[in-house]
Amino acid sequence: MRLEILTPEEMGSVDRKAIAAGPLDGYGLMQNAGAVVLAAILERFAEAEGFLVLCGPGNNGGDGYVVARLLAERGVQVRLFAETEPAAGSDAARARRDCPVEPKPYSEFEPVERWLVVDALFGAGLSKPVEGREAAIIERVRTSGLSVVSIDLPSGVSGLTGKPLGAALQADLTVTFFRKKPGHVLVPGRQMCGVLLVADIGIAETTLDRAECKTWENRPALWRAALPQIGISAHKYSRGHVAVISGGATSTGAARLAARGAARAGAGAVTVLSPANALSVNAMHLTSIMLRKADTVDELEAFLRDRAPSGAVLGPGAGTGERTRGFARSLLDQVDDVGGLVFDADAITAFRGDPETLFAMIKASAAQAVLTPHEGEFGRLFAGLEDAPEVSKVERAREAAMRSGATIVLKGPDTVVAAPDGRAAINVNATQHLATAGSGDVLSGIVAGLMAQRMPAFEAACAGVWLHAEAGGVFGRGLIAEDLPEMLPRVLQSQFPEHVR
Repeated sequence: MRLEILTPEEMGSVDRKAIAAGPLDGYGLMQNAGAVVLAAILERFAEAEGFLVLCGPGNNGGDGYVVARLLAERGVQVRLFAETEPAAGSDAARARRDCPVEPKPYSEFEPVERWLVVDALFGAGLSKPVEGREAAIIERVRTSGLSVVSIDLPSGVSGLTGKPLGAALQADLTVTFFRKKPGHVLVPGRQMCGVLLVADIGIAETTLDRAECKTWENRPALWRAALPQIGISAHKYSRGHVAVISGGATSTGAARLAARGAARAGAGAVTVLSPANALSVNAMHLTSIMLRKADTVDELEAFLRDRAPSGAVLGPGAGTGERTRGFARSLLDQVDDVGGLVFDADAITAFRGDPETLFAMIKASAAQAVLTPHEGEFGRLFAGLEDAPEVSKVERAREAAMRSGATIVLKGPDTVVAAPDGRAAINVNATQHLATAGSGDVLSGIVAGLMAQRMPAFEAACAGVWLHAEAGGVFGRGLIAEDLPEMLPRVLQSQFPEHVR
């Protein structure tokens, strides 16, 4: 499976390298693009009685002219709409010249029942809002009720951010080429593409320098090799020990969810570190998970010296006061005892007024740290990286990782995982059933459980996000957070049987 995701700029570089290497020139690639779009249309929309092809002035429009020509050569009804002539001497201009269908202005577009719209207005490289005549025809298409096939990306959707730039189309099918772009997998672009087909148009794989690629689709092939294996000689402590910090008596559930997630992810031992006033509450709900009192930093550090856990979770239900800040400092100082740290929820909010202190501690520590914020928590730590129409979620997460020194899990329906070295992965298997209280606490535990087994932070975060979403999808409707850990064994056994030997 091709996991690399290319920005529009990176895809442009691949196109140029492919043309320079031959044997196909730019027009040859355009011809192939039109041919694969036609094949997809004929396979999926055989019932269409005619075609309304919308062409823009660039190469995306050139692909549309090729499709219109090929349809006309088959003797089917085609109407072509274009407003601006392609640049003289361009491949699109050549495609326009070779197309026998005479274009009409956008203003003459009229929907025809049982006809199909072929959208070749704008591709993934769109960088400014769609306005004027183009916005008007997009709106007419949107209200027509006709099926839409988009070439490269639905017109009006940014290939970089996945967000609409002004007016934008909703496609039933999108055909893109060589590799997906961020706009195909980030929300809402992912939904606006409809069914997505990535087609081969003759670009050699050697034109992509995989060493330079730093953005991927988050699937098991990305991290399977790093997933912990359980050998026959394993014992509970060789499989990793995770410490989970609990909050007070009325805030214990989140820590227990994280603890259960760590255990089901494979950690051989899990201990909940609890304030004295919550010991009895936690004890009533814990069986295989251990319990120890830890009200103060001294008590936490005594535990770290005694038991040397290889992973820890701080934040779920922990409170946002000095205890949480002090525990964060201690965990980061005790790198010899704790290898993988997950800071979530309250551990993030606790540093909202002084994020640089947290970042400095993370960078000074040899520990691998993972921060798992949702959008609200992200904004509390990373001023200036707020969500905006022109900003990619990938770049926001990547910048946050470099700024903080931690692997960032920026949660959502299109969760992005980013490492300080610039690597990033976009998750695509999330389900709406994960939108339930406590779901994120389980995710923190899963990631910590994998890190405790010596899985590197970026790979553990990617794996944790995918496993968490897959468990939610397997369970389906009616899911509550307590169900997620219990679904992990089924997912792990069905998807990764080779990792138990």
